[in-house]
Amino acid sequence: MNLKLMTQHADRLDRAAGMLVEARRTLSLLENLPVELCPRTLDEAYAVQDRVAALFGAVGGYKIGAPTPEAAPLFGPMPLFGPDAVAGGFPRAATGEEVLIGGPLRRMRGIEAEIAFLLGSDLPPRDTPYTREEVVAAIASAHPGLELLESAFVDPDKVERPTMMGDLQINGGYVLGPALPGWQSVDLTEESVKVTVDGEVRFRGTASNSAGTDLLRLVVYLANEGAARTGGLRAGQVITTGSWSGKTLAHAGSVARIEFSTFGGVKIRFA
Repeated sequence: MNLKLMTQHADRLDRAAGMLVEARRTLSLLENLPVELCPRTLDEAYAVQDRVAALFGAVGGYKIGAPTPEAAPLFGPMPLFGPDAVAGGFPRAATGEEVLIGGPLRRMRGIEAEIAFLLGSDLPPRDTPYTREEVVAAIASAHPGLELLESAFVDPDKVERPTMMGDLQINGGYVLGPALPGWQSVDLTEESVKVTVDGEVRFRGTASNSAGTDLLRLVVYLANEGAARTGGLRAGQVITTGSWSGKTLAHAGSVARIEFSTFGGVKIRFA
């Protein structure tokens, strides 16, 4: 992070982060941030993100994605949101199990279908970039993942992108599905996914991640280019690699399910 930026604008970025966290915690949603507090650059958006995550507490991992397979990835921290998280990490769904998602922070009740990696060993910052092989060796397992979406804004699609990114890129938690043995051999160009809410199919797609199907590219980027911001990756953290389904909204009492053709699925119920 740019040190000059941090020192010159720390108060403004602190105030922006405080407003975002207060809006989420009290459900006093914002139309937008005051103009003078809106992040103006990617560095400022990242600085607000990190402040918001710190105010919520421990970080359980990172979300990373890209608008195209060739584009530079964008990433952000995923806090452990209190009652939705179990000790030591995000809630997990065994095969066929329904995970109850509750707590006071639920309003949007959005979901996205994703594929995530659980780290089994640390990847601390270092001068020599990690190779793809080293990053794969640090991965303990791969999983279907359901990202929970929440926002400080009435409609996050109506605020400018740096402001939305400052709001944790609307991350509101994560649910990890069962590990897939032999994940390295899966042909992701053939992988499909289905999203249902209360039995209604909301999305179907194949190879539908905008970042493409080389998901390890994203994890390698996070381990290397992302290290200055993350302080390195640690065993037990979840790295989720972008949406395969786009945003789907549910309601209180809804049962939502994502199901990949090979990776398996996750089922939740919103309290």
